[in-house]
Amino acid sequence: MSIKRLIIVPVLLLAGIMPAKAQNSGTMDRIETCKENYRTLFGGEALSGQGTDPEMMDILQKFIFGEVFTTGNLRLKQREMITCVTLATMQTLPQLKAHAGAALNVGVTPVELREAMYLTAPFIGFPKMLNAVATVNEVFKERGISLPLEKQGTVTEETRHERGAAIQDTLYHGGISAVMDGVPGGMGEDVARFLTDYFFGEIYTRGALDLRTRELLGYCILTTLEAESQLQSHFHGNINAGNTPEEVTAAVIQCLPYIGFPAAIKALRIIKQECTNPSSGSSAPAPSGNRLVRLSKITVDPAFLDEYNAFLKEEIEASLQLEPGVLALYAVSEKDASHKVTILEIYAGRDAYESHLNTPHFQKYKQGTLRMVLNLELLDVTPLIPGAGVFPSDR
Repeated sequence: MSIKRLIIVPVLLLAGIMPAKAQNSGTMDRIETCKENYRTLFGGEALSGQGTDPEMMDILQKFIFGEVFTTGNLRLKQREMITCVTLATMQTLPQLKAHAGAALNVGVTPVELREAMYLTAPFIGFPKMLNAVATVNEVFKERGISLPLEKQGTVTEETRHERGAAIQDTLYHGGISAVMDGVPGGMGEDVARFLTDYFFGEIYTRGALDLRTRELLGYCILTTLEAESQLQSHFHGNINAGNTPEEVTAAVIQCLPYIGFPAAIKALRIIKQECTNPSSGSSAPAPSGNRLVRLSKITVDPAFLDEYNAFLKEEIEASLQLEPGVLALYAVSEKDASHKVTILEIYAGRDAYESHLNTPHFQKYKQGTLRMVLNLELLDVTPLIPGAGVFPSDR
């Protein structure tokens, strides 16, 4: 029982779940769009004509906030997380500090922003990651956010390899073992193990960000680095994690003003190539018609409602974090009968659903709530508009 977007908890900051203000020909030009987006992000006024270089600032602001921010179906929250990892990768720390504040303004939580910075470490190394974390921490301190933030690690020394291998095999079947074959001294095997245990085992299993978000942000980091071979494989990792080619494309375009046209065009060419002529052995997006969509209608014993909700929250968070085949999860309770719960579940296919039922986190939920559930009804449903209407991401 899962789905890639739980919410037993209600209200999100409106700006974070809304798309950037889009241009509407005839009613809003790029100047007004720029001003509105800038005001939402930074709380100030764009195109002020102030400073030592007002002409360039006008060009910059109208292009970024009036045009790029309206391209593709990304939320402001996503756009700012993409911008922050891009600036962290480039080590443009003054700009990172400004956009870290903007990210918080549109609903990125402190823990999410920190995890986005931690994610850069396997790509750019620890020293640069620590520079970025220090910059973001300055923003936290200025806003009165207490440090250190809560821990998000989920693995132990005993489980890091197993957990990492499971995620790696799901996203990148076969890993990089073949690439490391023949490295002198057999040390290629060590590098392959580092990737499994550290990158996937210790970084990808952390809380706050799901696999889809990590893969999308990772693609933006690789785009900034112009890492062509990794861009090719990570495009398919994104698809396997549940992102669409359109989302990946929009994410690259979001990077464009910060990294320049050559690097962005290089990544866009790879996306185009992989969509039209996929590499041998790569995974194409699963047709939306193959998805399994289900409603779970559950009546909980009111005496156990808080305990049940705790089990449900833990199970859903684990499913979204660890299972790319679980595409969506939305749990609600009736307004006047909170013990009546309905969960919309979307899986990539029957295999993903069957795999989900055998996971340790689902079995823990199932066994732990047996005595709490008074009635369970499972309804298979058919999407009226396949491929559309899956929840706008609040990543």
